Amino acid sequence: MNDERSGTPFPADFLFGAATAAYQIEGSPLADGKGPSVWDDFVRRKGAVRGGETGDTACDHYRRMDDDVALIKELGLDAYRFSISWPRVQPSGRGAANGAGLDFYSRLVDSLLAAGIRPFATLFHWDTPLALQREIGGFLSRDAAERFGDYAELVVRSLGDRVKDWITVNEPFEHAVFGHFFGSHAPGLKRPWAYPKVMHHILLAHAAGMERIRAFAPGAAAGPVLSQTPVTPLVPGRDEEAAFLADQFINRITLDPILKGRYPAELRRALRAFWPRMEAEDLPRISAPCDFIGLNYYSRERASRNPLVPLLGFWVTGKDGGRPEGEAGGARTTAMGWEVWPRGLEELLLRMRDEYGNPRVIVTENGAAFTDEVERGPGAPRVRDRRRVEFLRDYVLAMKRAMDSGANVGGYFVWSLLDNFEWAEGYRPRFGLVRVEYGTQERLIKDSGRWYAALAGTKRVPDAEEALQ
Repeated sequence: MNDERSGTPFPADFLFGAATAAYQIEGSPLADGKGPSVWDDFVRRKGAVRGGETGDTACDHYRRMDDDVALIKELGLDAYRFSISWPRVQPSGRGAANGAGLDFYSRLVDSLLAAGIRPFATLFHWDTPLALQREIGGFLSRDAAERFGDYAELVVRSLGDRVKDWITVNEPFEHAVFGHFFGSHAPGLKRPWAYPKVMHHILLAHAAGMERIRAFAPGAAAGPVLSQTPVTPLVPGRDEEAAFLADQFINRITLDPILKGRYPAELRRALRAFWPRMEAEDLPRISAPCDFIGLNYYSRERASRNPLVPLLGFWVTGKDGGRPEGEAGGARTTAMGWEVWPRGLEELLLRMRDEYGNPRVIVTENGAAFTDEVERGPGAPRVRDRRRVEFLRDYVLAMKRAMDSGANVGGYFVWSLLDNFEWAEGYRPRFGLVRVEYGTQERLIKDSGRWYAALAGTKRVPDAEEALQ
């Protein structure tokens, strides 16, 4: 084992956990009074999801919650990040809570705490109530932010006596871009001009959520989860300006208003014709202090000039897939066609240190989909996923280098605990530490899960070979 892996361990209070999202694992889309979400509607559109698959069953977590908590305990994880389904709690997006829906999450929290696992609850992971979408246009409407605040109050009043870590919204950029710009995610709108409006309204929802958490769970820690992606010029010397504006479009569109109280000037100027109505108190609300910033990272993007793209004049390529899984020419690629780029995590964390005041950061998602090898022989079945072990090792080491250089990082969550419904890609990509056989719902801890359990238990990075014996 080299010095980097056997060196200074992570702090004793550093959190190692895993993450999931409600629509991707729960199933039971209309059980016990739950209302439909925009995803329940979107998956039924022809061609919306690969193979016409839906989240109707997913990992059946709604009925198998106790088994899944037992898996988290078996892995010895410190924490579990899950999301609460807005329409399970508030089926129409307004009014009183659905008691059965809240009870499910209350039982989940109690089970986690009884197992010694710290719950991190995400209030919004893209599943807007369909009724709210149809009534006011979802986050196309400014009113959605305050409606979200009302929903957040219902949840925090119910769970705030036990949940001490809250996430307001997950990845505003992805929801705005894929759901409203390209239409490849729910609600499936192709309205590029709506992008800045939806972004602003989701950030207002974050603000409303923070206000309710502060009011009804004083002492709890709370913050947003933001996707972050290093953007490099596709052709150095030619595409620097494209990379600069793409960085604003993808990353600083959320970082700057939340941590600096302003939007990126160049991006706002480029999109001025479509910039949303803003009120004087908007940015002060959005930039109210957070206890942490959740950072999701998978791979980098490369930007190039493209005068055919209206207003922006750039395009990005990196996480758009299309490349075969494997290794060629020294570059590694996941089953999503994404480049394995651990250095990017170190760069992003050092950016937070140098440019944003070094706030407490929690890496709330990081992981990879690979084609797993399942061995079924005389003994117990085994899932060999060497490439995922190596991926996690390399990204965790990059995070540790940033911490050793002064980045303020308090935790790391693997995406994902379970193989699950991967949005428009359906069930083909497998991100889990635990394999799910969807036909039987059998769970199998993968080699990567065993490796990660060793990391969580020792606070030191194990060598990949230790999980592969």
